[in-house]
Amino acid sequence: MDTPLREPTFLILTALAREPMHGYAIIGEVVGLSDGRLSLRPGTLYGALDRLTDAGLVELDREETVDGRLRRYYRLSPSGDATLAAETERLRRNVEAATARLRARRVQPLAPRTAGGLA
Repeated sequence: MDTPLREPTFLILTALAREPMHGYAIIGEVVGLSDGRLSLRPGTLYGALDRLTDAGLVELDREETVDGRLRRYYRLSPSGDATLAAETERLRRNVEAATARLRARRVQPLAPRTAGGLA
């Protein structure tokens, strides 16, 4: 995947990085990973999982019946793992660059403005 991942996609892949999960567990993990900023509705999550499966980033791990309902567990595919690693590195470099700029701005005082001129 050449384009940056949208935050919900990044967080879904991140949730699946540790172990296979079923849909409602993924929803809970995304809430936790985002400190409550992002809460996926089931329809949104399952649509995203379908797209991620079609893209080869996520795979069906297993299915089981719980209380008469089918529960599907998903896992990262090798391609999904590589995509998540690449996106994590891209974000790390961005944070590093922004942190360096903010640090440099705090260290160097702003040049005094001369009176009377328009900038």
